[in-house]
Amino acid sequence: MQQGNFAELDIANLIEELTDMGKRERRALESNLVVLLMHLLKYPYQVEKRSHSWLATIFEHRRRLRKAFQDSPSLKNYFLEVFDECYLDARQLAALETGLPLDTFPIEATFDPEESLDSEFLRDQILSLIC
Repeated sequence: MQQGNFAELDIANLIEELTDMGKRERRALESNLVVLLMHLLKYPYQVEKRSHSWLATIFEHRRRLRKAFQDSPSLKNYFLEVFDECYLDARQLAALETGLPLDTFPIEATFDPEESLDSEFLRDQILSLIC
């Protein structure tokens, strides 16, 4: 293909490959979002277990999501579409990981999608851990 011989291009295979790439990007976005939301959920309920590792996880998954939006701006719309579904998954994971009853965690997110990505969100709590 580098010589511009497009007659040899396998269009069906190319379309399938592009579709698979899109699916992988969406799965990665969902995975990063669930991890981020789980940590944001756990943060107010497990004060005694807060650590720098948690902060690093929150920072890293926010970074991954921002990079994904830079690389594929259309993923931002997908992020908004799946936010509530990912929140419910994160809620269940937070309950499993903490051992707290599921109903400890709100059924609906107490923060919006933009806040979940905002480095200023939970800033006061984070500073109290660091200082």
